[in-house]
Amino acid sequence: MLSTISQFADQSASPAVRGFLHVPEDPSGDALVLAHGAGSDCQSKLLIAVAAAFAEKGFLVLRCDLPFRQQRPTGPPSPAGAANDREGLRRAVEVLVEIRKKRAPGRIFLGGHSYGGRQATMLAAANNNLVDGLLLLSYPLHPPRKPAELHTAHFPQLTTPALFVHGARDPFGSPAEMEAALKIIPARHSLLLIDSAGHDLLGRKAPNDIPERIVEALLAFSN
Repeated sequence: MLSTISQFADQSASPAVRGFLHVPEDPSGDALVLAHGAGSDCQSKLLIAVAAAFAEKGFLVLRCDLPFRQQRPTGPPSPAGAANDREGLRRAVEVLVEIRKKRAPGRIFLGGHSYGGRQATMLAAANNNLVDGLLLLSYPLHPPRKPAELHTAHFPQLTTPALFVHGARDPFGSPAEMEAALKIIPARHSLLLIDSAGHDLLGRKAPNDIPERIVEALLAFSN
């Protein structure tokens, strides 16, 4: 299935929404917002590959730069700016909903890699009806070598269905740690483990078909 990719910007409200829009030739009606991790931007190899794979299945996809990345091209996010990054995600969902209204109706999903995914879960935990489902790529369960510093305080408030995709070699959380942590989420959830993959999911030792596997896993989980 063919799709077109174009730069996108909406500055009608703050924070602005900026990134790239993947428009499928034969839309399914479903749409997805994808956000990047703390050390990258919406041009990361993972986001481009995953967005393209979803567009091939008819998804309208907006991969966007979080507000902290719009403010500076490099460097990690500040904890003080996390709330604004979540507001950026909320705005991106709002914008994608408006774009989709001009096309076939369907579901709205919110996803992100690492930091982007963590902020997506926090946003959804505070706004239960914001989206139809979450796609969390390499959720940063804890900092590497600091297993006690869990990023799960909001999990008991998460009522949005969530698919977690995690590399078996991810230092931000082992498969066993992830399985244990997800038990406190009341929403329907699932964990797709990728053998040989690390935190970036598309590393040298990882399988080549990961983007397609992610799409098929979300379609199976959400249907």
